[in-house]
Amino acid sequence: MIIIQDNGIGISSEHETKIFQIFKRLHPPEQYGGGTGIGLTIVQKIIERHGGHIWIDSVINQGTTFYFTLT
Repeated sequence: MIIIQDNGIGISSEHETKIFQIFKRLHPPEQYGGGTGIGLTIVQKIIERHGGHIWIDSVINQGTTFYFTLT
């Protein structure tokens, strides 16, 4: 298992599955550095193509931990 952690704004539990949807942004593009909403979708697809799984654990205002496995 690989673990990546940040100390950002966090992701509420109601949005945990939405963050992997293509072009799904939780904030307007001008907030938090822009972006198109495809990055985590691409990451998820790469991990799944390698037989893995990705999931998160997040706390609002404390950050997010991304976990993933590869086989």
